[in-house]
Amino acid sequence: MEPLDARTIPDLVRAGAAHHREREAVVDGDVRLTYADLGAEVTRCAEALAARGIAKGDRVALWAPNGWRWIVAALGIVSAGGVLVPLNTRFKGPEAAYILARSGARLLLVDDGFLGNRYVAGLAEAAAETPTPALTDIVPFAEWDRFMAVGKDVDAVVYPDDLSDLFFTSGTTGRPKGAMLTHRQSTELYVAWSELARLREGDRYLLVNPCFNTFGYKAGVIACLLRGATIVPQAVFDVPTTLELVRRERITVLPGPPTLYTSMLDHPERNDHDLSSLRVAVTGATTVPVVMIERLRAELALETVLTAYGLTESCGTATMCRPDDDPLTVATTCGAAVPGVEVRVDGTSGEVLVRGYNVMRGYFDDPAATADAIDAEGWLHTGDVGVLDERGYLRITDRLKDMFIVGGFNAYPAEIEQVIARHPAVAEVAVVGVPDERLGEVARAFVVPRAGSAFDPADLAAYCKDRLANYKLPRSFVPVEALPRNASGKVLKTTLRSR
Repeated sequence: MEPLDARTIPDLVRAGAAHHREREAVVDGDVRLTYADLGAEVTRCAEALAARGIAKGDRVALWAPNGWRWIVAALGIVSAGGVLVPLNTRFKGPEAAYILARSGARLLLVDDGFLGNRYVAGLAEAAAETPTPALTDIVPFAEWDRFMAVGKDVDAVVYPDDLSDLFFTSGTTGRPKGAMLTHRQSTELYVAWSELARLREGDRYLLVNPCFNTFGYKAGVIACLLRGATIVPQAVFDVPTTLELVRRERITVLPGPPTLYTSMLDHPERNDHDLSSLRVAVTGATTVPVVMIERLRAELALETVLTAYGLTESCGTATMCRPDDDPLTVATTCGAAVPGVEVRVDGTSGEVLVRGYNVMRGYFDDPAATADAIDAEGWLHTGDVGVLDERGYLRITDRLKDMFIVGGFNAYPAEIEQVIARHPAVAEVAVVGVPDERLGEVARAFVVPRAGSAFDPADLAAYCKDRLANYKLPRSFVPVEALPRNASGKVLKTTLRSR
């Protein structure tokens, strides 16, 4: 079987070991695993889990940063027939305990002590308020070798439509919910993703996006295995380290959020590193400055710069730009639906709906929330607001919950953010609605100034006045060193409103 034909993740690992035996699969510091090595380590991990009593359908949680052990553990879990439950490394004890309890995870693999975090102690402290009765086994990475030394044959047979993972939503609109995703969805969707991204055999992919979200795991680990690329995981984003890894490992593919690229482009040490190997960048956000896309192509000479759109419930991807799209299209749209997926907008400008093989099976153990999210015709209601142009390209204008009303007019923060983000002095921006006696609500913009630029509210106001209707204009601009984000990296608008 060719890797691209595999429709279960265990088959994908085996196919990679057979077809790319001596090619590097994972490079993490001094650890360099060929595809044959990776296949052997994944088999050992699956057998070690079987020896611990993990059977088909059991949920196994993984709480660790990007690294070779994360990759081996995740692939080992699903190869044992288990269901992977990733945990965000920024979580505190109560947050992790909630997901462990909701998922019914039986075993936890954890890099206890990462960045000084006492993960296991935090769970113990949270136990009184959030007990995790199903969790009977915790394996710290410090005991990795001992864990891997004891194994038994894996009896589980894994099929394409079996559950492979439960990725929990970020919880910006309430308690996190576990999206049920299958082996077939993960493999089939990222064949399409990797083709549109022009990922190819022999590429070297710097995995900065956290593996605990779908962008990191599926568009990273799974996509690389499908194409025979080398994964270079980075545990913590740090610009000098990223620049050095690109130079040393001759990185060709570097997906990430817009802030990753702006940080690299503006870093004073950028020109001290040879970044000429870079070829592909894939990003996604409601606000992507056109100037950033232009700079990536002009200053780093990237061949392919794409934006994409998706959410956990759509297995991470629903739309993508195409490789020959111009910078304006890449910056102002999320591209068109990937093959086999339908996207429509409710009305001229309304909620974005997605239907296709990539839509989750539902929320784990939550039929009411599932019914709210997926209608009788199979359309996933995303909660995002957008418009489709004549080409079928999607532009996200906002989240339904973030809209505010100014004197009777609907104002969408993302639309305002997109304008402000194009100002040369702005690195990042977030807009919220705040109370106003006369108009009900008005816009307030929180701005992270670009390095080396002066913050000038009057200049920003004038810039917006030339580009936005009066009711959309921010009445105030607030400088901040950084935008507050939740554990998944999403901007916390509720925190900004409270200021």
